[in-house]
Amino acid sequence: MAVNINDILNIVWILLLLQFFLPLLQKRMLSARRLSIIQSLEKQRQSRVITMIHRQETMSFLGIPIARYIDIEDSEAVLRAIRLTPPEMPIDIVLHTPGGLVLASEQIACALKRHPGKVTVLIPHYAMSGGTLVAMAADEIIMDPNSVLGPVDPQLGGQPGGYYPAASILKALEQPNPHRDDQTLIMGDVARKAIDQVYNTVYNLLLEHNTPEKASELARMLSEGRWTHDYPIDFEQAKEMGLPVNDKMPMEVYDLMEFYPQSGLRRPSVEFVPAPYLPPTRSPGKGGHR
Repeated sequence: MAVNINDILNIVWILLLLQFFLPLLQKRMLSARRLSIIQSLEKQRQSRVITMIHRQETMSFLGIPIARYIDIEDSEAVLRAIRLTPPEMPIDIVLHTPGGLVLASEQIACALKRHPGKVTVLIPHYAMSGGTLVAMAADEIIMDPNSVLGPVDPQLGGQPGGYYPAASILKALEQPNPHRDDQTLIMGDVARKAIDQVYNTVYNLLLEHNTPEKASELARMLSEGRWTHDYPIDFEQAKEMGLPVNDKMPMEVYDLMEFYPQSGLRRPSVEFVPAPYLPPTRSPGKGGHR
C-alpha cells in the first residue's frame, strides 16, 4: 500500500501543534480551577481571597526549575488587590512561601495592617522568613497542625558569596581580630541596622494585639537570630508564643493547593493513592501490638 508523504507531513504538523498548544490549554484549565475554588472560598467566608504561593516553576523553553520567592512584583499585585477591596471587607491571604525580599514583605505586611477589615492569613504548609513577616500583620493566623512559620532575622550578602545571618556577622565581630578589612566592618554596620529595622517592623505589626512588652519580646525573639533561619516554628510553639493562631483550616485551601503543581518534568519524589481511606477496624497505635 502506497504511503502519501503529504499525509505523513500533515500528521507531523498536527502533533507539533498539539505539543505546542497542549501546555497552554492545561495552564488555562488550571487557572480556571483555581479561580473557581477562590470564588467558592470568597462566597463561603464573605471575604477577598488573595493567594501568594511560591513553588518551583518551569521555564517555558529550557525546562529548568527555578525557585520563586516574595519579590516586588508580588507586593505590587497584593497592594493592587487591597486597593480593590472595600475597607470593611475581610481579607484572607493564602500563604505558601520560603520568604523573599524584606522590602516587598514589609510593603505587603504594612498594607494588610492598614486595611480596616479583618485580615486572616492561612498557611496550609509553610510561610517562612518574609512569609512570617506578612503573617504578623494578620488579626488571625490559620495554620494546618503540621504547617510552620519561621524566624525573620535578616540575611545579608548574595551571589556568589552566599547569604549570612546578620546576627552571626555581629557575633563574629565580637571576636578580637586587628586585621579585619573595611568590608567586614561595613557588613557589621549594615547587619546591626538590618536587625533594628526588622525588629521595629515586627514590633509595630504586633503592637495592635499585644502589650508593648509582649510585642517587644516577640519581635526580638523572631528578629535577633535566636535560631537558624530555617528553624520551623510549628503550630504549638506559635500558640505558646501568643500568636493569634488556630487550626480551623477550610478544606477549600487544601483543594486550592492541588492546582499549583510543581514542575512536571521530573519524577515526583512523593507518591500515594490520592483517595481518603476508611479507618481500620483495629488499630494498635504507635508502639502497640496486635
